[in-house]
Amino acid sequence: MREYSIAAIPADGIGPEVIDAGITVLEVLAEQRGDLKLEFSHFDWGSDYYKRNGVMMPADGLERLRKFDAIYFGAVGAVDVPDHVTLWGLRLQICQGFDQYANVRPTKILPGIASPLRDVRAGDLDWVIVRENSEGEYSGAGGRVHRGLPEEVGMDVSVFTRVGVERIIRYAFRLAQSRPRKLLTVVTKSNAQRHGMVMWDEIAEKISHEFPDVTWDKMLVDAMTVRMVLKPQSLDTIVATNLHADVLSDLAGALTGSLGVAPTANIDPERRFPSMFEPIHGSAFDITGKGIANPIATFWTAVQMLSHLGEHEAADQLMRAIERAGEAGILTPDLGGKATTRQVTEAVSDAIRGRNVLMG
Repeated sequence: MREYSIAAIPADGIGPEVIDAGITVLEVLAEQRGDLKLEFSHFDWGSDYYKRNGVMMPADGLERLRKFDAIYFGAVGAVDVPDHVTLWGLRLQICQGFDQYANVRPTKILPGIASPLRDVRAGDLDWVIVRENSEGEYSGAGGRVHRGLPEEVGMDVSVFTRVGVERIIRYAFRLAQSRPRKLLTVVTKSNAQRHGMVMWDEIAEKISHEFPDVTWDKMLVDAMTVRMVLKPQSLDTIVATNLHADVLSDLAGALTGSLGVAPTANIDPERRFPSMFEPIHGSAFDITGKGIANPIATFWTAVQMLSHLGEHEAADQLMRAIERAGEAGILTPDLGGKATTRQVTEAVSDAIRGRNVLMG
């Protein structure tokens, strides 16, 4: 029996709904397998916590999380709390505090889901987007002076360090090397950003020599959006800066049908700290409490979590169950279906147990 301790932080909006669904299927999976034990500890940090305490998480939050094997995170953001407060106060606090510098976002068209792209089906679009997660445009460097005056200035400084760029580019090459196509696209904007992004390009060129079996190319970020839409089959593994990959991965989620199926992993590859796993759809307050939030992204990020923990057979079993539910047409409204969060959760749970997956 292999045991893992998981910190669950549902946080805001639909976060509690999808994390509850994720824990349900993980517990079914552990029970079905019999060789796996997952212990979840719940933390009530988020916007409601902020309204009560003036902070998104307690001062010793990172120390309390440090002992866990992984973090299962819902969504952060509230209509009555500024976005920069919620993001920097919780999610980025954890990502940067634990140096989770590799943000990994798999993207593919799942069975039963229609892409908005014409003549693109399951198997035609199968990418992994690697996002630098510790510096770049989201480094937090900058400030505002002369507030409220006509000469007020606000600056956000993109910070690129050699060590930061080298480690994410090398991580992306290794990931590409592990995939069947061994193909990597490095996203840049060095025609306009002539310092940090030129360094990014130079480092990519240098590190490419360490991976002679990986075919790689370079793409300006604006041209990349066109390629993603018109030639999705030409892409496989993608690496980009914090901001560029953030935008591109949302586009990728839309191209596969919905952000409701888009997972992400915030990884510390050196395993000094726990890594964090979350769906990327956000808090979605427009559907909070309606019981129709899509839990598939949360299930898929659980697949990433299991793989990171070394439980590859369990991860594959959960992924197959997700795909069976899609094949059966059990889809939430964001995907054009009528299923509820509970019905999708029950369908995936039944698939894990080897039962027939039926709607209603």
